Amino acid sequence: MNTVQIPPRASHTIAVVGTGPRGIAVLERLAVRLRDAPAGRGPVTIYAIDAAEVGAGRIWRTDQDHWFAMNTVIGQVTMFSGGPDGGRPRPGAGPSLGQWLHDHAPDEVRSASGHGPDDFASRLDYGRYLRFVYRTITDELPAHVRLIPVHGRVNSVRPDRSGRYQLTMDSLRTLAADKVVLATGHPHNSPDTFDRAMAAFAAYRPDAHYISGDSAADMDLAGTVPPGSTVAIRGLGLSFYDVLMSLTEGRGGRFVRDDDGPLRYAPGGREPHIVAGSRSGLPIPARGRNQKAPHHIHQAPFLTPRAVAEARERRQQATGSDRLDFAEDLLPLALQEIEHVYYTRHVHIRHGAEAAERFAAQHAKELLAGEDGLLAVKQAGVEDVAPLDLWNLARPFTGEHFADPDAWRRRLTGVMRHDLEEASLGTVDGPLKAALDTLRDLRGIIRASVDYGGLTPRSYATAFRGSYVPVNALLSAGPPMARIEQLLALMDAGVVEVAGPATEFGRDEETGRFTVRSPQVDGSRKYADVLIDARIPTPDLPRDTSLLTRQLLAEGLIREFVNEDPVTGETFATGGLDIARGSFRAIDANGRLHPGLYALGVPTEHVRWFTQIGNGRPGLETDFVKVADAVAAELLPPPGVEPVREAMGRAPAVPVPASAR
Repeated sequence: MNTVQIPPRASHTIAVVGTGPRGIAVLERLAVRLRDAPAGRGPVTIYAIDAAEVGAGRIWRTDQDHWFAMNTVIGQVTMFSGGPDGGRPRPGAGPSLGQWLHDHAPDEVRSASGHGPDDFASRLDYGRYLRFVYRTITDELPAHVRLIPVHGRVNSVRPDRSGRYQLTMDSLRTLAADKVVLATGHPHNSPDTFDRAMAAFAAYRPDAHYISGDSAADMDLAGTVPPGSTVAIRGLGLSFYDVLMSLTEGRGGRFVRDDDGPLRYAPGGREPHIVAGSRSGLPIPARGRNQKAPHHIHQAPFLTPRAVAEARERRQQATGSDRLDFAEDLLPLALQEIEHVYYTRHVHIRHGAEAAERFAAQHAKELLAGEDGLLAVKQAGVEDVAPLDLWNLARPFTGEHFADPDAWRRRLTGVMRHDLEEASLGTVDGPLKAALDTLRDLRGIIRASVDYGGLTPRSYATAFRGSYVPVNALLSAGPPMARIEQLLALMDAGVVEVAGPATEFGRDEETGRFTVRSPQVDGSRKYADVLIDARIPTPDLPRDTSLLTRQLLAEGLIREFVNEDPVTGETFATGGLDIARGSFRAIDANGRLHPGLYALGVPTEHVRWFTQIGNGRPGLETDFVKVADAVAAELLPPPGVEPVREAMGRAPAVPVPASAR
């Protein structure tokens, strides 16, 4: 057990619970603010607390295997709030992940990693980079500041009579802090109905195993998936590829390419047979070959802050509330952005840069005038180009039926190979991937429009969260192209098969095995010894099994964010941890803002959107950095002012203004 130094009582104390990317970002901005603050502050103590690895966190910890990959190119990833300035790396001025791999990483890491800004790194290497950032923070803190690493799990946080927070650790140690930041990352949820049924089925059958959703690095795949067994995998997203690599490359298999031929898989001999499936039946498509500079961002002509403000005014006048309807107010503008990029690129390919520039101006003019833009498309000679349909791209097999698994396999691999061809054209030159990459750049304006109950409850639950969010994730957050090539090689080798669209997972009492089938593919039924849910759990506060979350909820110190329409009274319980806009202070069960408890990142998903992103972007003031800085600004008292000692339990209720929600 590590010994925790107890700071002197006069020290202003901050506890950051969770030191993955969000926690590190807060520490980095804290270090900058502490360094640049005028003289007069008293001593400050910061606890950096993590149950997995201080300075990297659970998902990015540095003891995981090398085959778990990131899905963002290294040139677009940074944890420093400013770029290098010619001096030593330090908070506010440090290298991107790509620059670190090239210039600062240990020799063995540099020799094994791609150095180009458009290469991808392993999660292991990103964890090493996070540790590097953490070390620069510890090395650069002013003399009056101490950062104390604490390896352990926080099981409870309670305000005491002095106004401080008492943190109880799993070792029964207790720490006191004036300010506490919850940056706890991806949750473990209590089982849902499907989980309970599958786990109960496996519990009484020694040869059957069910593994619920989690990071693949935390799954017991070695102990539960024997060589030669059949394993069913639920989900074909990013985590699917992590599980796939663990069961193939992780078992001695190799991917080889003979001369200029296709990639092929050389088995290691200890692989299982893998049967995978999902609702769409489509493995998440590849990210396009990156052609964009790290600081590049799409300049939106249609989905703009002004357009959103005008939509709110219209809603206010029509309904008495400025809550938006995603399908009517935001989605059409987002689709215009994507369509505009798509057709402009097609014009460029056919007629050159000048024609593309003329088309873009005319097409934008028509759309902004309320027209459909088809006249510009026709005049540019690209009316024969198939329209871009996001939902068809995400669900390409809807309504199709296949006579046998071979017919299905030919159809699927055809779609996958075509996607690889499109991805190889790039995120600028390729019309499809250029358009889809725009989805990433639209996240900021969409987030600002939907956060904190910006949509009506019904629209948020159905049109946004139920429809747009999964399609956006499938089409804009894919893996490197190499992963699709590897999956095709594994399918060619007979190691992997995809069951089909609308995959159904079940169990068979007679055989004592799990079942996998697609109702759209005749003869697709397969039996499996192991069933793995390869989906990262969705944040859901009431289902979070963390002792800390359960304690905070049970004692009313935090609450779930409920989206409520002030006019109709309609509500939707989101599953997110309720926080105040701007300050990121947690809100308790009575609607009061905590004086010193903050939350950011994954636990606040559904209050804010797309919080799982774990890095900043060089040259851009991203939301990731803005949130970290806003929290850091809240953590320290003004010079010469003692920390607030008002006990929250005895404090009068502080109403939450509309602007904070």
